[in-house]
Amino acid sequence: MVKQIVVGVLQTNCYIYSSDSNPTGECIVIDPGGDEGTIISHIDELGLSPVGVALTHGHFDHTSALGSLVRHFKREQITLKVAIHERDKKYLGKSSEEHHKRDFLNLGIAYSDDMAGTFPESLPPADIILTEGDRVFGTDLVVIDTPGHTEGGVCFYSAGDGVLFSGDTLFFEGIGRSDIPGGDGFLLVKNIKKKLLILPPETHVYSGHGPVTTIGRETRANPFLNM
Repeated sequence: MVKQIVVGVLQTNCYIYSSDSNPTGECIVIDPGGDEGTIISHIDELGLSPVGVALTHGHFDHTSALGSLVRHFKREQITLKVAIHERDKKYLGKSSEEHHKRDFLNLGIAYSDDMAGTFPESLPPADIILTEGDRVFGTDLVVIDTPGHTEGGVCFYSAGDGVLFSGDTLFFEGIGRSDIPGGDGFLLVKNIKKKLLILPPETHVYSGHGPVTTIGRETRANPFLNM
């Protein structure tokens, strides 16, 4: 089961994922980029119990509701673990403000007092460091290491469910930007071609922004991968 929720000022796709092979009613939250109340409402409506938050990368538009979610479920006696790649853990915890502020300035975005209030207390540190091949919170989602948008960008793939959560690595007829600190456009395209386009063409791709696509469609029609 995949529930897509569009959140935050940058219209980020947050996902609630529960494996079709998992009868326990547990779920994980992927990339909570804002609007924590909306995310919580959907979890409640689905009757699911979250076990953790998995981050495809550390950018603000994919993490800003993280602290609020963790604190909310702690009050409900549920401990949410936070998982991210080693190279992006700097975006969480005590170092978060420094790295997010750097990214805002490189994008030409004014760093406001409201933004400053988010750090560092609201972004808890990582509990779990992800590496390629890991299973995410014991589900059948497997980590695929795909740096290029950020140094620690990853995707999550379930062969059984035929789904890929691609974060800001691969989009519908697009790819992630690589013009901010830690970005590498050549490496991004290399990883997409080497690690993602080899997946079954019918695999559904749930991206960090925009509509759902498939590996087959992107192999045929993505202009950034056919140059």
